[in-house]
Amino acid sequence: MRAQDQSLPKHKKDGSVLIIAGPTASGKSAMAMDVAERFSGTVINADSMQVYRELRVLTARPSIQDENRVPHRLFGVVDGRESCSAGRWVEMAKAEIEAAWGENRLPIIVGGTGLYLQALSEGMSPIPDTPASVRAQARARYDELGAEAFKDEVAKLDPASAERLPVGDTQRLLRAWEVSTYTGRPFSAWLDEPRTPPLPGAQFATIAIVPPRDRLYAAIDKRFSNMVASGVVDEVLALLSQNIAPDLPVMKALGVPQLVAFIRGDMRLEDAIAEAQQLSRNYAKRQLTWVRNQIHADYVLSAQYSESYRDKIFSFVHQFLLTGGD
Repeated sequence: MRAQDQSLPKHKKDGSVLIIAGPTASGKSAMAMDVAERFSGTVINADSMQVYRELRVLTARPSIQDENRVPHRLFGVVDGRESCSAGRWVEMAKAEIEAAWGENRLPIIVGGTGLYLQALSEGMSPIPDTPASVRAQARARYDELGAEAFKDEVAKLDPASAERLPVGDTQRLLRAWEVSTYTGRPFSAWLDEPRTPPLPGAQFATIAIVPPRDRLYAAIDKRFSNMVASGVVDEVLALLSQNIAPDLPVMKALGVPQLVAFIRGDMRLEDAIAEAQQLSRNYAKRQLTWVRNQIHADYVLSAQYSESYRDKIFSFVHQFLLTGGD
């Protein structure tokens, strides 16, 4: 592909959004980097764990060197003491997409969090934001009652949500309690409301990476071993020193509970690594199922991404920018 492909007319990038979706360790970040360099792109994170600033190594966030090569947005922007909802992420992503358009850059959304990607392309139910006072009230009530009794209370406010959510899904149970209490209407009823896409004028194109399972699992195992060699234990130790509530998302990131157990002397390192790798493979399996069944992909790469696929990917992106998805 010739160099002039990088400088498409401004109106061809305005309104265009490229999504790169796939399971963990499938090569999404490398593809996004290649496309961003060739087509003047801005890489925008759509991974629910990479938004947190405390876990660069464990969540495989782009390196500082990569971030210096092309613009990266929404990586490490949320404090681990907070919970980043899909609604919050969509608002941040919308702002970054519009900023990229304003700079005549191609927004490249990269990640494997299906809820984020669906919320961006299809919209979310119009659930009202709850005030901080209500969120604090929900947390206090949870701490007072305990998990089981709190779920029973949610069942009185919103039977449908309580039936759907396991007792261990603290964040969603808290959310159901907050919304139901604040609005006087069950949280599940809000979910049934029609969705409004946040970017109604956008033209989306989606690349789905769907590698063979054995290749993907091998890549996952190797990557976690490399993380350990790169100091991930020290990273989790630093996270522990912040005394973040154990039920917040950053403390449940894949590998954190296992490495915490090792740090506290409750698990051997090799066992912690093996368990974290197994859980990561399980997660990747669920991601693969979601990508195959829920993503309406415009281009499917049935392999781990590598440089050998660049020309085919570049050709697809070039055509998308020329036609606007028509």
